Amino acid sequence: MSSWMNSVREHYRWVIVAAGGLLGCVAIGALFSLPVLLRPIAQDTGWSTTGISTAMTIAFVALAVGSIGWGTLSDRVGPRKVVLAGAVLLTAGLVLASLATSLQGFQLWFGALIGVSAAAIFAPLMACVTGWFDTRRSLAVSLVSAGMGMAPLTMSPLVAWLVQTHDWRGTLQIVAAVVAGVMLPVALLVRRPPALAQAAAAATTGVVHEAGPSVGQAVRSPPFLILVLTSFLTCATHSGPIFHTVSYAVTCGIPLMAAVSIYSLEGLAGMGGRLVFGLLGDRFGAARTLVLALLAQAVVVLGYIYARQLGSFYTVAALFGFTYAGVMPLFAVIARENFPLRMMGTVIGGTTMASSIGMALGPVVGGLIYDSFSSYTWLFIGAFSLGIGAFLSALAFTRLPRRPLPAVMA
Repeated sequence: MSSWMNSVREHYRWVIVAAGGLLGCVAIGALFSLPVLLRPIAQDTGWSTTGISTAMTIAFVALAVGSIGWGTLSDRVGPRKVVLAGAVLLTAGLVLASLATSLQGFQLWFGALIGVSAAAIFAPLMACVTGWFDTRRSLAVSLVSAGMGMAPLTMSPLVAWLVQTHDWRGTLQIVAAVVAGVMLPVALLVRRPPALAQAAAAATTGVVHEAGPSVGQAVRSPPFLILVLTSFLTCATHSGPIFHTVSYAVTCGIPLMAAVSIYSLEGLAGMGGRLVFGLLGDRFGAARTLVLALLAQAVVVLGYIYARQLGSFYTVAALFGFTYAGVMPLFAVIARENFPLRMMGTVIGGTTMASSIGMALGPVVGGLIYDSFSSYTWLFIGAFSLGIGAFLSALAFTRLPRRPLPAVMA
């Protein structure tokens, strides 16, 4: 029986990976429909670029606030209920945003509600996947992240195609239908990692074996604090360039569908980056791989300053997508290597909170820079500076002494 159960676990963990990738793809695609719809919304409503971009900033702030709460809740009740709740809220947020008649209403529904709902997807799924894998963990997390990276190749072109024949309101409503039709049934496939399921069963019989640091001790530890800082700086580096890629290309005279293809190429290259850096993380260590990837991200982002034609945009987008996407799965792997499984939702929720705050900076700061200077040059210079900060923070993490995790619930 034990051999049969091990075989089931071996196979079902890849079902978890596939479900996580698909759920992440649709959720990311819904959240990042706004960069594609930025111009159509502004032209239809007369709202400012900064005002519309602020909705994305609010979404990331809400994602930040929600991540730690949803992550902690998933530690207690399991990831399936949390992900299902997130899918329902995401559908509702898209519908309500499509009905908004004021900028403030749009910012509330697209920003606050969609942001909170997205938080119920990312941290719980990443925590769940890390618990299903004792080996090939970096690859597994990278595959889930690669699924999320499919959003620019699938959801973004879909949104761009829809907005050619529908207004932006109708487009958001169709996206809401896609979210409900895909995410609700797929969320039912999500299961707790076997170790946590066994621990939950033991708790119901009164047999509880706690080992290692408490959650409070973990979130005050140097590894957690440096990991949070690195997450923030990393996402602050690439959030502005990601969000404003389509808008920047359009200002350079590139047609909308071609500009969206640049964004899609970032996603395609990002899939390669996630897989390559995942394999490198398994071979050389996630922390060392992260340091080199962050340095590459900082350097590559400067290339956008010199991009003017479609070919140069494609070149920079491929390099940038490869680096920025490749770094993100490594944070979940590093978290799992340094903290017990029983608190993964909380720890990854904390790093997701920090990364979401970093992501919140890019849309509004990029909008302010463009509205002030009619140029995005200073956005890319600022991103480079933040990227160097992320590199130095990750370097400090590798200098911390490693302490082995306790065997129980590690």
